[in-house]
Amino acid sequence: MPVIEIETKIKAGIEICFDLATSIDLHLVSTEGTNEKAIDGVTSGCVKQNDFVTWEATHFGVRQQLTSIISLVNRPFHFRDEQKKGVFKYFKHDHYFETHGEFVTMKDRFEYESPYGVFGKLFNSVVLTKHLTKFLLKRNAVIKDYAESGKWKEIIK
Repeated sequence: MPVIEIETKIKAGIEICFDLATSIDLHLVSTEGTNEKAIDGVTSGCVKQNDFVTWEATHFGVRQQLTSIISLVNRPFHFRDEQKKGVFKYFKHDHYFETHGEFVTMKDRFEYESPYGVFGKLFNSVVLTKHLTKFLLKRNAVIKDYAESGKWKEIIK
């Protein structure tokens, strides 16, 4: 099963980083290229444990929907979202936050499995892992920008 791990250092408070990472509104800012929309469940504000969100987006030229549930929350240190329904055979995305002096280390651990057996594994190794890594790096760069610049006040009320 493929696993993507990313670490981002942010010069901001841990609560700000956590709240930005759980914000539907910030997620929409970070995914402008895929025309992503929250169409069901929590569609704005910050998600909490047991909330679900159905996203609609275009990836690889195909419009698709994915529903994830927030299955674990330990604010402001950790939360997990997992696919409830969608194109993946399975995914689990853990978000960890640790304070180190004036910085927060935000760690993503994204485990996933594609359908279609050997063809899905080939697609993962050739295309999907790179695509998902780029997607997560862009999202984290937006979180970092909003947290460090003070723009977080536009998102977190």
